[in-house]
Amino acid sequence: MNNTREVEVVVIGAGQAGLAAAYHLRRSGFEPDRDFVVLDHSPGPGGAWQFRWPSLTYGKVHGMHALPGMELTDADPARPSAQVIGAYFDRYERTFDLRVRRPVDGRAVREGPGGRLLVETSDGVWSTRALINATGTWDRPFWPRYPGQETFRGRQLHTAQYPGPEEFAGQRVVVVGGGASGTQHLLEIASYAAATTWVTRRPPVFREGPFDEGAGRAAVALVEERVRQGLPPRSVVSVTGLPLNDAIRQGIEDGVLDRQPMFDRITPTGLDWSDGRHIDADVILWATGFRAAIDHLAPLRLRSPGGGIRMEGTHAAVDPRVHLVGYGPSASTIGANRAGRAAVRDIRRLLEREPAVA
Repeated sequence: MNNTREVEVVVIGAGQAGLAAAYHLRRSGFEPDRDFVVLDHSPGPGGAWQFRWPSLTYGKVHGMHALPGMELTDADPARPSAQVIGAYFDRYERTFDLRVRRPVDGRAVREGPGGRLLVETSDGVWSTRALINATGTWDRPFWPRYPGQETFRGRQLHTAQYPGPEEFAGQRVVVVGGGASGTQHLLEIASYAAATTWVTRRPPVFREGPFDEGAGRAAVALVEERVRQGLPPRSVVSVTGLPLNDAIRQGIEDGVLDRQPMFDRITPTGLDWSDGRHIDADVILWATGFRAAIDHLAPLRLRSPGGGIRMEGTHAAVDPRVHLVGYGPSASTIGANRAGRAAVRDIRRLLEREPAVA
């Protein structure tokens, strides 16, 4: 452990939540490199946004909330969101001198000596008194398993690998999933593909009218209750429903968003239902969401019997040194900002209450 470096706080992840936390650490008097470090495994600024498909322009992004201390202004709605938000995050990191270290993979977090945590990374080991984990979900795409899946002779890919609609020209495409990504994929692909089929486990719930502050609070409360019980957080759409905007209405009218129930089996050439129905397919696009990327925290044994991490505010109920921002109720751009501020406030109290062990 001779090469172990010591800081007060390690932040893992430099997406919305990680940068918000780093900003509030800076505002609270913590100095980057001396008191805290931000580690990010991505090649450049932008968090998961830098990996979004080119056809997801900034104008199609719903609910992107500015980082604390700097507004995102005059963004071209026709420009890819990966470029707009990547440039914004880059400017933010430089403006507030956050000194993000990348690419650095966070491999494991373990109990260390003197009440500290040891953060093992691709760039060595950090000893820290507190951890802000802001690793999001993009690195853990969820792939459901269905009988016959391995026999399919066509192409299977996940939203995380979506290249844009042009690549599906002339093909018969099945999109699986009832979230925002699934509907966006369908609406884009339909004009290129020979045929599209939309399959979901549950009938989609479309939301009429604006998603106001009251509805937002109610949605967050539902997710918050799950993580308080130690259950895995559910997707945002499962709580809020899909916004019934003009594009969705047109997709329903055109028959593109004609939802089919979940198939029972995948065959070499397509999909089978138990009622005897079959469709041929060249591509299955799994728009089935993501799970929290927290496997590196496994050595700390934070998970509850319910399968999730039981939370009190932003920290793990069993370990107040470990904060998860962008997890559960804070897995939104505005929620991540608030969680970053709350985590730093609690960490300051923790560090003041428990002096560093020499």
